[in-house]
Amino acid sequence: MKSGLVYALKRITLTVDHGEFIAVMGPSGSGKSTLMNIVGCLDQPTSGRYSLENVDVSKLNDNDLAAIRNRKIGFVFQNFNLLPRMSILKNVELALLYAGFPRGARREAAARAALESVGLAQRVSHRPWELSGGQQQRAAIARALATDPALLLADEPTGSLDSVTGNEIMKIFCELNKKGKTIVLVTHEHGMTRYVHRIVRLKDGTIDTKGRF
Repeated sequence: MKSGLVYALKRITLTVDHGEFIAVMGPSGSGKSTLMNIVGCLDQPTSGRYSLENVDVSKLNDNDLAAIRNRKIGFVFQNFNLLPRMSILKNVELALLYAGFPRGARREAAARAALESVGLAQRVSHRPWELSGGQQQRAAIARALATDPALLLADEPTGSLDSVTGNEIMKIFCELNKKGKTIVLVTHEHGMTRYVHRIVRLKDGTIDTKGRF
């Protein structure tokens, strides 16, 4: 290791199978954000290899990475990141626009179907501020689902919700997983991990195989 360099991740080997639902946990500074940024094609590793659906994305240029993000990966964030002046239908359509879906009936139909899948068929014209926190997160999940991505990345999706609403959101993820969606969840809430297949624990930039923290 070169003097002065800090490695956020060190010799990580991680395989996520199609249809798996995993949770990534670890204390602050353990490497969770870096791992998620690499998995989400927001950052590229300085060494090593990352493959998504048998495509080595480690060496792709910025345009190709953007295309992968827009079509192959759906992002769900703690703070929803919905545009307040747009209806939730238009928020979901925006993801389809970025993914290159043609304007018009097809795009709107895909957005409506995504919202219906999370129980918001009757709220399509509402703006985010007219919805509860749980409904806003449902809308954010619909936005992530609209392009039918290969992978859903959820970064603390229940962190700003009360426990009852948080569990409702986790049940939505479980239903999506049962339908075949691959989901990687970052969370610090141990109670939410009962919904997942596997927990990956990070510590000091490596996968911790020795137990709990």
